[in-house]
Amino acid sequence: MEGNRQKTFHLRELALVLFFMKACASDIFPKAQNVTWSSLNFKTILMWSPKPTNYSYTVEFSQVGQDRERTPHCIRTMAMECDLTAGLKKLNAYYTADILSEPMRGVSSDLVEFPHATTEKFSPYYDTAIGRPEFRIEVSSDKRKTTLHVEDIPTALFVDEKRLNIRDVFMDNLQYKVTYRKAKSTGKKEKISKSSIIELTDLDRGESYCFYVQAFLPFRAQDKQHGEISNIQCSSEESPSIFEEYGMGVIAGAILITILAITAIIIVIVMCCRQRKRAVNTGKERLPLNGV
Repeated sequence: MEGNRQKTFHLRELALVLFFMKACASDIFPKAQNVTWSSLNFKTILMWSPKPTNYSYTVEFSQVGQDRERTPHCIRTMAMECDLTAGLKKLNAYYTADILSEPMRGVSSDLVEFPHATTEKFSPYYDTAIGRPEFRIEVSSDKRKTTLHVEDIPTALFVDEKRLNIRDVFMDNLQYKVTYRKAKSTGKKEKISKSSIIELTDLDRGESYCFYVQAFLPFRAQDKQHGEISNIQCSSEESPSIFEEYGMGVIAGAILITILAITAIIIVIVMCCRQRKRAVNTGKERLPLNGV
């Protein structure tokens, strides 16, 4: 009985020692705060604060449930960020990271476990933000079709020294959302396309339209489905030709009426000339002959 009491006492004593050691360690090596993932077009950086003074940070990361690993440039660093782009090789996996507060390089410590802060889960495929795309406008010669040619955004990923774009990564899962309106109107329409070449055939000919484009990833959580909105571009407003404005039937009718009017005028002029000539000839016949 007495032995059990002594054992319990020692366990409590050990727990108190560990507690105070951790508290002391946290005072000497403060925990990282405001730990966040920042990722754009698969360029993924882990960020935190505060700036260290007499201590350093080490980053450990892993796929969820796997062994942790370190990246050489983020071991006992004085920086407040760590680029993990190259380390997150399996893009559709989820990762977590720990930021350990440790002694500076060249300084030893008796502590076995250092204070650390743990991130939330992050997946490059499902969480990276997508930037604004570039596109150009092409209007067909007959003005019946407008085509937007969208440039798939380059990423920070490389395979065999080839830089991948977002189409290479998302493949058929990548879509684009086009929002457009007449330049002189506020009413908007939307079109979703699985292709980077987007054809619009429901536009009024001769009208100027304004467009913006953004990547659309419907398989993601709703708040991460849309990429950044592109710059707005507008097609030029062109005056319709006379054939487009009035149509061939109206124009043919107008030409026919004009021809008939000209013909009628010519007939009237000819008849007037003939009548005048006849009148002159009749007057000559009625004159008396001199010297008879």
